[in-house]
Amino acid sequence: MTPMTRRRLRQFSANRRGVLSLWIFGTLFILSLFAEFIANDRPILIRYDGAFYSPVFRDYPETTFGGDLPTDAVYTDVEVQHLIEAKGWMLWPVIPYSYETRASGEDRNSLLPPSLKHPLGTDDQARDVLARVIYGFRISVLFGLSLTILSSLIGIAAGAVQGYFGGWVDLGFQRFLEVWASLPTLYLLIILASLVQPGFWILLGIMLLFSWTALVGYVRAEFLRGRNFDYVRAARALGMLDVRIMMRHILPNAMTASLTFLPFILAGSVTTLTSLDFLGYGLPPGSPSLGELLLQGKNNLNAPWLAFTAFFTIALMLSLLVFIGEAVRDSFNPRKVPA
Repeated sequence: MTPMTRRRLRQFSANRRGVLSLWIFGTLFILSLFAEFIANDRPILIRYDGAFYSPVFRDYPETTFGGDLPTDAVYTDVEVQHLIEAKGWMLWPVIPYSYETRASGEDRNSLLPPSLKHPLGTDDQARDVLARVIYGFRISVLFGLSLTILSSLIGIAAGAVQGYFGGWVDLGFQRFLEVWASLPTLYLLIILASLVQPGFWILLGIMLLFSWTALVGYVRAEFLRGRNFDYVRAARALGMLDVRIMMRHILPNAMTASLTFLPFILAGSVTTLTSLDFLGYGLPPGSPSLGELLLQGKNNLNAPWLAFTAFFTIALMLSLLVFIGEAVRDSFNPRKVPA
């Protein structure tokens, strides 16, 4: 580890708000990755007649547990539960509902307020809100991370080529970026999302078309500056390949500016997905989505727990990302003196 890296780590650790935000966000994200073991309408583990079964990982027919039907077992069915408990036991998740599970014995369109059974109430389709928040948080972060990583890779590569070669390459690319950046992004996203069946990867590809330009300007500026350094000219004079010069000698310096923007790009990606889901052009209907929960809160003003839950979840997520971004930005600031 270089002295510069140690200095940046010390500076990041000195920002208590950023460190605390990183721990909270990381803990929530890791927990959400195991959402099937926290909120699910299937048992985590079943012991029946001396054998173990894991319904979380695979489906089992009802006949496996002594039933009459060869179809997949419905573990919320009282008869299936009696069959299993007669010769074994079941280990249930903390929240016995998945994001698509409707509360049994309740009207499909009922809105249940928060209670011990449903800590955050249910939505207009009698689905547990807490379970949908857990799954929705995971999808939002995974989508944001995927979009941030892919768009950053494309943007860094484009900015590197544009800044390193300069000349007509830089001039032509700049004119293209001016035209591309002037396009009404949100309207184009809505139009493209309405033409094809929305899905995770399709929506990711559509948003990637317009989000890769975020880092191009910063990387281009660093490469325009770095291409004139003496050691870069010396490497070029010695016959070193342009790709190697870009990757080994200029890119590490350009990454400093890029890394400081990644948390903010992630927050913007999550916000864009939430906006599209709120407008009805995002993930497929029925998917656990924070934007769809916001829409339900707007359409059901008599159920304020829906709007409050969506608002505080999104506000908490974005606030944590902004605090992390501020700490990263300060750690890369050479004018900051480590504490």
